[in-house]
Amino acid sequence: MAATEGPVDPREAARAEIREFLSTRRARITPQQAGLPAYGHERRRVTGLRREEVALLAGVSPQYYTRLERGDAPGISESIIDGVAHALQLDDAERSHLLHLLHTAGTPRRAGRRAPSAPQGVRPTIQRLVDSMLNTPAVVLNGRLEIVTANALGRALFSPVYAQAEGGDGPPSNARFVFLDPHATTFFREWDTVANDTVAILRAEAGRDPYDRSLSDLVGQLSTRSEDFRRRWAAHDVRIHATGTKLFHHPVVGDLDLPYESLPLAPGSSTSLVAYSPEPGSSSHDTLALLASWAASESGSGRSTMKRATPPNSQSRDDPT
Repeated sequence: MAATEGPVDPREAARAEIREFLSTRRARITPQQAGLPAYGHERRRVTGLRREEVALLAGVSPQYYTRLERGDAPGISESIIDGVAHALQLDDAERSHLLHLLHTAGTPRRAGRRAPSAPQGVRPTIQRLVDSMLNTPAVVLNGRLEIVTANALGRALFSPVYAQAEGGDGPPSNARFVFLDPHATTFFREWDTVANDTVAILRAEAGRDPYDRSLSDLVGQLSTRSEDFRRRWAAHDVRIHATGTKLFHHPVVGDLDLPYESLPLAPGSSTSLVAYSPEPGSSSHDTLALLASWAASESGSGRSTMKRATPPNSQSRDDPT
C-alpha cells in the first residue's frame, strides 16, 4: 500500500499484498525449521520454503496454495487458514493481517478510498479519564499513530513530537517524527526497534483498513522521504503491541525507562489509550516527577510544552544531522 497518482482497486492491492506477505513469510522459514527432511544432494535456489512444501504442511494441494498466494482463493475456510498459519508459523498479528487481506481481496469493489479524514477527538468521558491521570503520561493514538489527545504529562513527554507537528504536515504523528525528524534517533534510545515497530503497526493498519486515504497518503509521504521507511516497509512485517517498555531520552530531563500498556478504546478499534508508568522508586519514577514539575512551570508561565524543549546550559544529545 502506497500513495499513487491514479485510483487503486483495494482488491488488487490486497492481492498483491497477499503475494508479497506470504512469500516473505515462506522465505524466513527453512525446511529444517518446518520439520521437513533435508537431503544432502538436494540443491535449493532459496533457503526458505517452496510453495509445494507450504502446501504439504498446510494439508492443501500445491495448486490451491498457489492460488491462495495469488489472492485468488474466495471462500477460504478457517481450517485452511489455520493450516497455512501453522505451516508458516504466523503469530496472532500475522494471522489477523492475512485474514484482513483475504477479506479485502474477496470483497466487491467499493466506491474508492475515503477522503482524508478530518482530525478526530475522543468522547468527553475518555478525555476526562486521560486528564485525571495526573502522574501518568497518557496519550490516545489512532491506527496511523497520530496523537489524538493527551494529558499534560503526555504532552510534556512527547513535546518533541508536538514540536515536529508545528511544521504543518498534520497532527502530531509518531510515524512522521520517527522517520522525518533527526531528533528521533536521540529521543528514542532504541530507535531501530521503534522504527521497526512503527512500520509494522502501520502495515497492520493498512491491511485492516485499505480504504483509509489518510493512511495511504502517510505511507506515500514516508516512502518518498525516508529510505529507512522504504526498506522496512518492504519487509511486510506486522505487529500488535499491547505492552512493553519504551526507552526515552527527553531533551529536558534525560533518560526515562517507561513500561506502557496500550488499551483499545472499543472492540476491534485501532485507536488506543497508551499509558506509561515507571517502576515505583526507580530513577525513571523520580525523573518523571521532574518532568511533571517542568511541565507545570511551563504551563504556569504561559509557554507551550509543544515547542522544542532544550533547557539553557544543558547538554543536548540531539543528532545535528
